[in-house]
Amino acid sequence: MHWLFGDQLGPHFLTPGEGGPGRDTPLLMIEARSVFRRRRFHRAKAHLVLSAMRHRAAELGDRVTYVRAGTYREGLARAAGDRPVTVHHPTSYAALRLVRSLPQVTVGPARGFLVPMDDFAAWADGRGGGRLRQEDFYRWVRRGHDLLMDGDAPAGDRWNLDHDNRRPPPRDASTLPVPAPYRPREDEIDEEVRHDLDRWAKDGDVSFVGRDAPRAFPADRAGARAALKRFLTHRLTTFGPYEDAVLAADPVMSHSLLSSSLNLGLLDPAECVEGAEAEWRAGRAPLNSVEGFVRQIAGWREYVWQLYWYFGEDYRRSNVLGHTAPLPDWWNELDADAVRARCLRTVLAQVRDTGWTHHIPRLMILGSHALQRGWDPAAVTDWFHRCFVDGYDWVMVPNVVGMSQYADGGLMTTKPYTSGGAYLHRMSDLCGPCRYRPGDRTGEHACPYTAGYWSFLDRHRERLGHNHRTARPVRQLERLGDLGELRRQERARGDAPP
Repeated sequence: MHWLFGDQLGPHFLTPGEGGPGRDTPLLMIEARSVFRRRRFHRAKAHLVLSAMRHRAAELGDRVTYVRAGTYREGLARAAGDRPVTVHHPTSYAALRLVRSLPQVTVGPARGFLVPMDDFAAWADGRGGGRLRQEDFYRWVRRGHDLLMDGDAPAGDRWNLDHDNRRPPPRDASTLPVPAPYRPREDEIDEEVRHDLDRWAKDGDVSFVGRDAPRAFPADRAGARAALKRFLTHRLTTFGPYEDAVLAADPVMSHSLLSSSLNLGLLDPAECVEGAEAEWRAGRAPLNSVEGFVRQIAGWREYVWQLYWYFGEDYRRSNVLGHTAPLPDWWNELDADAVRARCLRTVLAQVRDTGWTHHIPRLMILGSHALQRGWDPAAVTDWFHRCFVDGYDWVMVPNVVGMSQYADGGLMTTKPYTSGGAYLHRMSDLCGPCRYRPGDRTGEHACPYTAGYWSFLDRHRERLGHNHRTARPVRQLERLGDLGELRRQERARGDAPP
């Protein structure tokens, strides 16, 4: 038998090849209740994962044995007994330990990524102990996969078009004038999933957070392909310029909404980046938008996956800043109504209602607040894992520990990604109606991000003063006439919602 995990659902996990099943190999899928008992997942995420698994089982028909069990071990014993079982390399250390502990299971190479892990390890080892910069890796992938290349040169003679992709949102519009993204329709499988989740919660067997609105993301291959096609043909052209912008009334803007489909295995990253490149070569999409999208998948997504395995399991416990404060209840409960700061209230409500928001609110609003407050990075990582529909261990450990919380001290990034209110004011429409003022550090209208930014620099001035990207603002601390008041204000505020 060949065992398919719930994030290995696309056809590229069944093509013959190293570690893959034969064309007639019986398949096994296990829906383990223990996964939902261990963590308090967002209800929309639990719904999406179960719906996707059950949709895939329905597609595979009699070829698959679909087991609902308390644990993976129980399901495997019931379905396979002592029969030999193959499985593709799982996407977390916990799952890898599990399959390696089972004597009848043979683990094959990972699928669903562009670069084999051994190839990345050889590339990284060849750096001679230097920093593994994402930009260097991205260019290596572009060359190796002939993505957006004109011979040996990058398309347009530039590797990086970020400069063209950092425009603030239009100031005269509350939404971006772009066709809406693909949205799926629920069916009887979704109805069954919702009934089961309701029953589990009622029985006290599991507990969820967030709201279970109608499913907003694809749960099958056909839906994922339709979402990709709609993005490439109707939304890709405007993606690049505004990919870092935020609008309160338009959380989606031109983003692809493909991350959950990629991370469930419904889409292969190659078809996404090659499809985007085809749009540019046909003259239907500008290079800056296509390069920005290719960078997200062939650059950042691939980089995060590889670093998760290359850095090792101890990486998740990194905490060079010594942040140990627990996450407050209002944050854990996604209680956006308790928050007065408009930016954080808006984004936390988006997470509560959909289990998704795009990368800038994740990094510069949610992650930045957690970093400024000194919350335990392991707890922040777990929160992102549980509360986002596209959140998996391999996704969130590098993204949160490394980039968002700077807990690795700079292995992934050259500086902490946090800012005062001025950045949010420039890149969003969130500050205007807010009770706080982005330019105020102290006082009744002090922006919690502006105050939090300077307080963070003050607490870590010794470390950050030696970082060439943060040394200048650290030196400015001594010229702040209200530094003493800032310290008193931040101590008094504690972890109350801003």
